[in-house]
Parts: sequence; structure tokens; C-alpha cells
Amino acid sequence: MPQWEKLVDSRERLFWTLHTAGWAGFAIIYYIGSFLHDMRNIWVFVIALNAYAGWLLTIPLRYIYRKALTLKPMQMLLLVAISLYITALFWALIKNINYWEIYKKGYRPEDWYMYFSNTVNSIIMIGCWTGAYFGIKNYQMLLKEKQNVLKASSMAHQAHIKMLRYQLNPHFLFNTLNAISTLILMKDNKTAGAMVNRLSDFLRYSLDKDPIRKVPLMQEIQALKLYLQIEKVRFEERLTVIWDIEEDSSKALVPSLILQPLIENSIKYAISKMQGDGEIHISAKSFAGDLMLVVTDNGPGAEINNGQLPTRPGGGVGLVNIKDRLEALYKDDYSFVICHNMPTGIKINIRIPYEISESIIEN
Repeated sequence: MPQWEKLVDSRERLFWTLHTAGWAGFAIIYYIGSFLHDMRNIWVFVIALNAYAGWLLTIPLRYIYRKALTLKPMQMLLLVAISLYITALFWALIKNINYWEIYKKGYRPEDWYMYFSNTVNSIIMIGCWTGAYFGIKNYQMLLKEKQNVLKASSMAHQAHIKMLRYQLNPHFLFNTLNAISTLILMKDNKTAGAMVNRLSDFLRYSLDKDPIRKVPLMQEIQALKLYLQIEKVRFEERLTVIWDIEEDSSKALVPSLILQPLIENSIKYAISKMQGDGEIHISAKSFAGDLMLVVTDNGPGAEINNGQLPTRPGGGVGLVNIKDRLEALYKDDYSFVICHNMPTGIKINIRIPYEISESIIEN
């Protein structure tokens, strides 16, 4: 928050700062104006007394105006007008007393009315103070409302990302648990135990990572390797994974588990449908300030309409989920493209801004 907004947000500090500065400014301008006339030195003391009187008399107005803000419009205007006039009248009286008793050293009884002169000037000055008070008060209210709107928007944004992040397809869990159950029935307890440990590590990573924060790609790769080790138990030699990760790209920040649904989608709709060997290729490269992520498979492919895969019966929310997360995190500064892979299969390209955390830079 800028320093000015911090000052405005602290109502007590702002009031006393501007209140004192305003009356000090009044005294300075009044003094400079006296250069146009041949005033004695005692006039400086009179100016200081007038400014101090104004400073004191307008303090109660703060609490009266605060009460006025809770009233209906006509009642508020009436209370403000009466308070302003009475304060200006008292201030004019004090200024005239200072002028006649201190500067002029006394008055003549027949000139008593002079004590109530120049009321209009006092009304204008107190009116300026009133306008400044309500103007700053309204600005404070608008600033507070802006902060509330931003806070609500931020909370809704974070809740939306978390909702998208945790829309996990149960397909992976069901297949993994079935595979573990089969291994136990086959009395392959060693492999079943290893698979349970890998599943536990993967789920711990998945649930521990804050979906609002981004993580280095190297951490995502470690989680993906846990996931793929679990799937390789099911597919054995039918699944081959090829990694092509540039060293600089491995340090880039990415949304947590942004690639896992893509790989899960390839396994579910490509590798599992193939009779022969299935291959998944995962690459990450940096280019012109962007991070390029590509996931391809050599499966049978699918029809692509307007960059979208057809809705499959019982299909999950993986691809839609990823696009929504990217839009929530990067607004328009991203791309998510689905196309055919050559000679067969599907290719998915993701482009996001290349970012590196400060801790990685320091290391």
C-alpha cells in the first residue's frame, strides 16, 4: 500500500496531521498577506492566536460531523450548516477581540458592533475546513470500499483456484488401488508395498502444495516421476517416458501439478488403448521470456475441433481444469494448444511466462 494510502487509512493520524498543517498554512498565508500593509510586529502574535483559536474551535466539528454522517440527508445538511455558522461566529468574535484588544489596545463603547464584523470571512474559512473534512472522509470511505472489494476478489480468486486444483480425477486412484489389490492377491507384497509408498508420497505432495503458489518445475518432475512409477507397475514395458528438460527450464516456476492431468489423460485414452508400446514425451524449454511445456503421446489420436478434444463419456475435467487454472493465474498471458502429433497421437503445448523464485536465484 502506498504511503499516502497508509496515512489516509490511519484516521487519527491523518486528522491531526492535516488539521494542524491546515491551520499552520492559514497562519503563514495570513502573515504573508500582511506584507501588503504596514503592520506592527505584534501582528504576528495576533495571527498566531487567531490560528490557534481556529484550531481549537474546529476540533468539536469533527465529532459533530461524524454524527451528522449517520443522519438523513436533510438532517445532516441542517446540522452541518448550524454547526458551521456557530463555529464561524465564535471564531470571528475571538479574532476581533484579538485585533481590538491586542493590536489596537482597546475599543470605544460606541464601536461594540466591530466585535461581530468579518463574519463572512470566518464562514468561508470554516466552510473550507468543512469541505476538506467531508472530502477526505469520502475518500477514506472509497478507499476502504476499494480494499474490501480487492480483498473479496482475492479471496474468491484463491477459492476458485483451489477448487480447480482439487478437482482430481478419481480414475487414477481407482486403478492404482485395484493394481495394489491385484498384487496382494498375487502375493507380490514387495511390489504392492513399494506401490503404496509411492502413492503415499505422491498424494502427500499433491495435498501439501498450496495451489495458489507456484513451484519449481524440478519439483513437479519429481512428483510426475512418482506418478509414472505407479503407472509403470500397471503397464510394465508397454509404457515408455522420454524426458527433455532444459536445465534453465527446470528452475522455472509452474502451477503445482499442471502436467499430471495431461499425462493421466494420455495414459487413459492413448497408452491403455494400444496393443504395442506406448510412448509419452515430456519437454520443457525457455524461449523469449516464456516457458514452453509440451506433452505428446503416440496413441491412436482423436478428432480435434477448434482446438478442443471431443467430450468422452465418463471423461474427467483434466483439460478444462488446466485451462481454467492457467487463465486464473496468468489472465491473457498464456496459451494452451491441442493439436495432432505426427505420425500419430496428441500433442499439447502450454506457454506461460518464465519466472524464477528469488530463493533459486540466490542459490
